[in-house]
Amino acid sequence: MPKKPEASLDGTAEKESNVVPLNKESSKDQIAELNRMLAAVMNYISDDEVEEIDVTYLLQNTEGLKEWWDEFKESNRKDVEEEIKKSLNKLSLKELEQIREQIKEKQE
Repeated sequence: MPKKPEASLDGTAEKESNVVPLNKESSKDQIAELNRMLAAVMNYISDDEVEEIDVTYLLQNTEGLKEWWDEFKESNRKDVEEEIKKSLNKLSLKELEQIREQIKEKQE
């Protein structure tokens, strides 16, 4: 937990997205917002008074970070699902059945 919870990390910027913006100005705004969030995180983790890094604190007190993280995780999940689908096409029926059995065993 941070020693200085009163030190707020939030700023004034819009919600972040990992979607590529349509124009240069929007891209610059997005880069500035990501830089602001990164600076807030780096300031927090480099603070000598912080004894233990509290990720929940960071997500709650850095404006836009939780939303960006949630969007990033969702995008990453979709990418992983696509990779799995592509990989499954390369497997034989027998290999797929073996995988299914392994999953069932782990669930029990």
